Amino acid sequence: MFKKILVANRGEIACRVMRTAKRMGIATVAVYSDADARGPHVLMADESVRLGPAAASESYLRPELILLAARETGADCIHPGYGFLSERESFARACAEAGIAFVGPPPNAIAAMGDKIESKKLARAAGVNVVPGFLGEIDDTDHAVRIAGEIGYPVMMKASAGGGGKGMRLAWSEQDVREGFEATKREGLASFGDDRVFIEKFIESPRHIEIQLLGDQHGNIVYLNERECSIQRRHQKVVEEAPSPFVTPEMRRAMGEQAVALARAVGYYSAGTVELIVSGADTTGQGFYFLEMNTRLQVEHPVTEAVTGLDLVEQMIRVAAGEPLGFGQDDVRLNGWAVENRVYAEDPYRGFLPSTGRLVRYNPPASSTPLPLAGGEQKRSYVRVDDGVVEGGEVSMFYDPMIAKLITWAPTREQAIDAQVQALDAFEIEGPGNNLDFLSALMQHPRFRSGQITTGFIAEEYPDGFTGAPASAALVRTLAAVAAFAATAHADRARRVDGQLGRRLRPPADWVVRIAGVDHAVTVSTDGLTVDGDALDLGVEYTPGDRIIEVERDDETLTVRIAPTRAGFRLTTRGRSHVARVLPAHVAPYAKHLLEKVPPDLSRYLLAPMPGLLVRIDVVVGDRVEAGQPLAVVEAMKMENILRAGKAGRVKTVEATAGESLAVDAVILELE
Repeated sequence: MFKKILVANRGEIACRVMRTAKRMGIATVAVYSDADARGPHVLMADESVRLGPAAASESYLRPELILLAARETGADCIHPGYGFLSERESFARACAEAGIAFVGPPPNAIAAMGDKIESKKLARAAGVNVVPGFLGEIDDTDHAVRIAGEIGYPVMMKASAGGGGKGMRLAWSEQDVREGFEATKREGLASFGDDRVFIEKFIESPRHIEIQLLGDQHGNIVYLNERECSIQRRHQKVVEEAPSPFVTPEMRRAMGEQAVALARAVGYYSAGTVELIVSGADTTGQGFYFLEMNTRLQVEHPVTEAVTGLDLVEQMIRVAAGEPLGFGQDDVRLNGWAVENRVYAEDPYRGFLPSTGRLVRYNPPASSTPLPLAGGEQKRSYVRVDDGVVEGGEVSMFYDPMIAKLITWAPTREQAIDAQVQALDAFEIEGPGNNLDFLSALMQHPRFRSGQITTGFIAEEYPDGFTGAPASAALVRTLAAVAAFAATAHADRARRVDGQLGRRLRPPADWVVRIAGVDHAVTVSTDGLTVDGDALDLGVEYTPGDRIIEVERDDETLTVRIAPTRAGFRLTTRGRSHVARVLPAHVAPYAKHLLEKVPPDLSRYLLAPMPGLLVRIDVVVGDRVEAGQPLAVVEAMKMENILRAGKAGRVKTVEATAGESLAVDAVILELE
């Protein structure tokens, strides 16, 4: 077995690999950029080596620096994690030439599967179902338009070397191809150094299913069942679960056997994933098609670990050391259900725009148990948090915006989803925008809970954007009571009354609580709480300064995050933040200005929705524009974002120039 492992990555996945390595008694080495000098993965490692500046191209993507770090520290193997160099054939070869084991597949398998065009040809030859499409070289936009017309709309344009949702455009018409083909090429070149694009038929009502593979260097290959990854936004996975609520045992076997056949065809070993697109309308169990093979560990691997009881990182390390798999296909378990949510630094209330900044507060729910052991049975749900950030750390513009992965396991799908809702309510993040509310809304959505999902779920269910999860009248009344209860506690503290609220109270406190424009009359007394004249049976405890309140109501526990505001509290629970403005009942009639806030009208301005690079401006002063017309393109996180006119008008001024770095809300242009 290896003595020392260097993890050629950062953040969450670097910490994940190190935890397993330490459990196996293997010393760890971290590498880092200047932006990560005090990152959690650096502090966790036994040794660390600086690579260079913050930009990945000058640090984590420099294979010669990583190999030098391995030689200097005496590391005898390198785990690449995912992203960065994990699927770069040249890096795997360089490791072999340096006499350092690469914890991953052989270079020839990476090369075979890394090119999406060539991989589809190999898959077809191996007897794997392949989506109809054009796999040759595309000359230019006009050529792309002709190909798309021959295939038949809708079509998907993909960068050949792409991954992670980057370099992909869906086209429903010739105009979409003309608008998106060159952008797809640019994204492929910027993210992967390869501007080749292929076009294939877009499967309507699609589900995204993937098969986890594991093979050793002795010819043994098994499939570890499937994961459902259909909940996506802009082709980036948001929610994953194992198993899939759609896949039947017969379908699972057919998918698994085809995936294994493809792996054998390229001499694959280590962990890998075959991604499939499945027609949700298919009832034969054969309507699945090969998308690509990821020759690395996947972000979503924890859900497979949860239902199989295997540690995939440990298996990868053992395979790299030459050990045979200790089990066969018949030994692979499928126990219970697991769901993973990706917690991103993005603002779902502003079109999911990327967000950066310091984590002023970061307090995830505690992981409740370790992975279930092979052969053991879990009877209760548990929570697992995989992260690589700490409170006070920075979410940087240089790297992927994922903050953490929240994984829950339970005996049934419904229980695993319920555990997600509870854990998301207890997850505290302040600083950069985050998608906790959105994830909770997904977990509560009736369609998601029914399992009737496709890759178009988010676009179909939130066509006008996200404004928060629906809140019932009963929930709003409960929150009004909580806000009044908290206000009473603050008032009691101001009066220097000792003891916890509920034990010593001043005379009954009457409040007016406004939530979403509706006023609620709330009375807090030693006898309990009344809202709008009706008594509420709630169990509440709150001390000023608390950030989380556990509310007992109707035989359930409601977890509420609470933060003081100028005239009340912000209460966040069940996928929505509620601003509760609280005033004493005798003051409220005279202080309406505290209960109402009118936002400024910014409709005349085109503002930068995120920090990024202004790639181009498509209009000049005096131009007449129509609603929906493209006005500018901003690049952020290596993805191009087209900014369109919100209404018709004439350009009055242009305040920014192409090539300029923009801060969020920077004015790009103004309409008359």
